[in-house]
Amino acid sequence: MYRLKPELFDLNYTLDCGQVFRWAKDGDWWTGVVGDQVIRLSQDSGGLLVDSKLQPEFFSRYFRLDDDLPSIYESINRDLLIDRAICKYRGLRLIRQDPWECLISYMLATASSIPTIQKRIFLLSQFFGQELEAGYFSFPDPETLANADISLLDKCKLGFRTERIKEAAREVASGELDLDVLFRLEYRYARERLMRIRGIGEKVADCVLLFAFEKMEAFPVDTHIRQIIQHYHIDDNFFENCTNLSRMGDWGREYFGLYCGYAQQYLFYQKRMEGFVPLY
Repeated sequence: MYRLKPELFDLNYTLDCGQVFRWAKDGDWWTGVVGDQVIRLSQDSGGLLVDSKLQPEFFSRYFRLDDDLPSIYESINRDLLIDRAICKYRGLRLIRQDPWECLISYMLATASSIPTIQKRIFLLSQFFGQELEAGYFSFPDPETLANADISLLDKCKLGFRTERIKEAAREVASGELDLDVLFRLEYRYARERLMRIRGIGEKVADCVLLFAFEKMEAFPVDTHIRQIIQHYHIDDNFFENCTNLSRMGDWGREYFGLYCGYAQQYLFYQKRMEGFVPLY
């Protein structure tokens, strides 16, 4: 066990904001599975307390502690709504997730609540991953899911997503989809490639690109973000009563700029926690 002292970092906001699904809080401690490691973290005035075999460099990368948050805040702080979110949830950082696990997790997230997503991922890991310690399992690899028996997958409560998950796993396992290539592609080409996978639309593709592939210009538009735009920005000339989600994503990139993905996460968390907030 050791202690880190990251600058401008809030563990609770970062792990609770809905971007990751395999962390749970019990008292002052968060416990999660990353790769083949079970990790326990807690934060107090003295810094970040780490119970893990992983080195400090891992957490610096995982929690994007290299991101210059003050500069990002300055870049995205365009109006009173985002200013309020930045002030209240200061220290929330995007997480660098494992590309494969992130891809499948967000395919499982379609039309689902966060607790339901968490349950599906847990069952998938329990049935097809490796037990790391009592009650904690690694995420299954592409080959395992590609060859998984449908009847066993059905026990994971995936619903209509079952065949889609197997197909995505087959693409990755066979090399037809090389996840490493997506890092090198420009955002729009990477998104087009992901959307060729059955079950991945613009929102899921943007989530995966933002949280796993360093595409800060991804601006996922889900129900919360759509409602925010329609409630606070629908009078902007850009929209003229537009309800097209793709156009809303374009607006987010144009309005917030290079780090619009950060703006999206702050607005998403604010809406989920507080609903529509008064701007006065």
